[in-house]
Amino acid sequence: MNKALKIALSAIMLAQFIKIPIKYVRTGRWEWTTFFETGGMPSSHSAGVSALATFIAIKRGFRTIDFALSSIFGLIVMYDAQGVRRQTGEITLAVNDLAEKLDKLEGKPDENVHDKIEKRLKERLGHQPEEVIGGALFGVLLGILGILFFPRTRKNDWLEKL
Repeated sequence: MNKALKIALSAIMLAQFIKIPIKYVRTGRWEWTTFFETGGMPSSHSAGVSALATFIAIKRGFRTIDFALSSIFGLIVMYDAQGVRRQTGEITLAVNDLAEKLDKLEGKPDENVHDKIEKRLKERLGHQPEEVIGGALFGVLLGILGILFFPRTRKNDWLEKL
């Protein structure tokens, strides 16, 4: 596996892991399943693509096609994470709220049934802009640290001879 891919995947995993203590600070409960959830601070999508673009910028240069591709890819991913996916989450909130209101209109007792049902639509899909920015900054930091702490190996010297 190449180093750029390792750093990008590590950024995604670390961003997901960091969500656990952040959620603990907010709720007072350790919820280890947070690692597998979408949404939240920091955006692992943003962290991954930013780490990749940073790594490529430092290794290959800002003027390369590699950096251009990784940057455009990253911008699309971050836009989608805070735009389309967040809007989907907000629509889901409205649908869940509507289902609860229908139950009340039908005269069913308010037992927060929808909070207990597994079929309740997942509401946290996307990111707030600050979560995307937090993930992007985290990814840039990890991209730089990846360069600093994992220096180039000499395995691919044959490429330089071509």
